[in-house]
Amino acid sequence: MPNSPAIDDYLKTVYAHTEWQDAPITPSVLAAKLGIAPSSVTEMVKKLSAQGLVAHEPYRAVRLTPEGERRALEMVRRHRLIETWLVEEHGYTWDEVHEEAEVLEHAISDRLLEKIDERLGRPRFDPHGDPIPDAAGLVGTRESFVLLGEAPVGHAGRILRVSDRDPGLLRVIEQAGIAVGQEVRVTGTGVEIAGAAVDLPAAVADVIWLSA
Repeated sequence: MPNSPAIDDYLKTVYAHTEWQDAPITPSVLAAKLGIAPSSVTEMVKKLSAQGLVAHEPYRAVRLTPEGERRALEMVRRHRLIETWLVEEHGYTWDEVHEEAEVLEHAISDRLLEKIDERLGRPRFDPHGDPIPDAAGLVGTRESFVLLGEAPVGHAGRILRVSDRDPGLLRVIEQAGIAVGQEVRVTGTGVEIAGAAVDLPAAVADVIWLSA
């Protein structure tokens, strides 16, 4: 099946939507995430279904087939390895890498991607805490997690993941001294790190995941 950046972007978006929560993705949500007209998404979903990459019934959720998931994981691996490479080797900050990786993931060869993976020491997670599939498309077991906004006051856990969907929020989080891997305790207005209170804007509650 020939490579198509548009198809790959659709499959990657469907996969990522349910990676950290259980609600399936509908065509309208897919359209919003991709910034594309719903009618265009409807047509593309029909094509993906005809190619055996997604399963979809009208007015129902879009789900990846095994072949669709395999192809999605290939693109997820590319994207997250490139983000990691840009941060670790080229001095990018974690709020700068997403759009750059969106371009490069379609351009670099498999050989270069393997060299990047080897150079980085085969990392398991990208700068935002998202797991990087290995070359066989396997994703390591993820520990139980809870969204910051759903964690009770007093909950203590490690920051597992920070969503990269809003670069502005990433900068706010970084300026607050918060990073993936830190141990925190949930307070009414943010978190405590080593006993020091860190107040956070309300929007941050929906973009940080903690160990359960």
